[in-house]
Amino acid sequence: METLLIAIVAAPGILFLSLALLWLLGWTPPEKVTTGLTKVVYIGIALCCSALVLEMYRTGAVSVEASLGTWFEAGEYVFSFALVADWLSLPLTVLTIILAGIVTAFSARYLHRDRGFFRFFMLLNLFAFGALLAFTAASYDLMLGGWELVGITSVLLISFFDERREPVQNSVRVFATYKLADVGLMLGIFGLHYTMQTADFSKIAEGHISHPTIIGLLILIAAAGKSAQFPFFGWLPRAMEGPTPSSAIFYGAISVHLGAFLLLRSASIFEASPWASIVVFLVGAQTALIATLIQRVSTDAKTSLAYAAMAQLGIIFMEIALGFPRLALVHILGHAAVRTLQFLRAPSMLHDYHRVHAAAGGHLGKTGLHYERILPEGLRAWLYRIGLERGYYDALADRVLIAPVLRFARWASGFEPGLVQSTQSRELKSLINGVARDVWNESAKRVES
Repeated sequence: METLLIAIVAAPGILFLSLALLWLLGWTPPEKVTTGLTKVVYIGIALCCSALVLEMYRTGAVSVEASLGTWFEAGEYVFSFALVADWLSLPLTVLTIILAGIVTAFSARYLHRDRGFFRFFMLLNLFAFGALLAFTAASYDLMLGGWELVGITSVLLISFFDERREPVQNSVRVFATYKLADVGLMLGIFGLHYTMQTADFSKIAEGHISHPTIIGLLILIAAAGKSAQFPFFGWLPRAMEGPTPSSAIFYGAISVHLGAFLLLRSASIFEASPWASIVVFLVGAQTALIATLIQRVSTDAKTSLAYAAMAQLGIIFMEIALGFPRLALVHILGHAAVRTLQFLRAPSMLHDYHRVHAAAGGHLGKTGLHYERILPEGLRAWLYRIGLERGYYDALADRVLIAPVLRFARWASGFEPGLVQSTQSRELKSLINGVARDVWNESAKRVES
């Protein structure tokens, strides 16, 4: 069972390294070869996963842990390289494998003859490896590695259509948001090592947790950033610049649920701190409310789906805070499956709407009429204003966070022109003196002759 678990996690990473090596050697495989290898890998790890589940059922094993020894040691701190398959990680591992296989089959047609076809499949395999590593990691240390792989592949796929300026700008903004939120996870891991001398999930659950409120809030910052919860929810609609298949598996299924998974893995920390659980509930409730308002006035399909996913993730955060981890897990699995289908069907949804509209004789019933009956007109106008302005998140972030950074950058750039000018002037003077010296020497030789 340990060998099966290692093979499941390692296979997408090995395929990514193989494709990357071929690319570095100057040979890009044809589309059929690339998709064929990817399909074979996911079929193989799906069979391995089925065998693992059956063997666990046959032996009655609650969890399977595969240890690959010590990652490295630093004084009293030992960082182990271990994987675990249990009631929490195994369902999400199966979900990742199934959805990655579906997206592979879909992308083979969707990105046919696209110049970034090979690059997309390389990043898809790297993402699958990072997601499987994060889900099956037995410690926060190893989980952070998979966490960062998922983040960087997400950013690179947002800027997939780099011939346009908007995808690149949005990918930079998403990258900055990720890094700002990831500081919370790294500080939380540091706090666990400092107070408990370990970051293994099993040892943390069995031991006494010092300062659980502080560590829980730091972990919440990272989870909110990855799952697009308040105050980091502005990046998710910007991520829709990427290809539809990547939007489906990243922002509808796997990547956005990684923050909720982190909270579920950290259940022992939040159980020890009711205040941290209250903050999780408030973050989820506020995000669900704001995202619902924005989703109802969104003008395009992918943005509407992004805010709908954000609202569901807010509800999942609330379920985790209230102490219903298994309900939250079922909610994650169902929401990921439904949202992936909706994202993959987004390009054809408008066509379907026109067909249904014509079949109904141009008279489709309006939605949301019950809100008009319940809410007064002044409140409805205020709520519409919040929805159309997307909760004023972008305006507030631009004014409070981005504008001061840009002002500092412009102020700091004032030193560079002076430095460059002085350097250029010195180089020019040296060049002129050298030319003048050569001319003088040549003239002296001629006079002497």
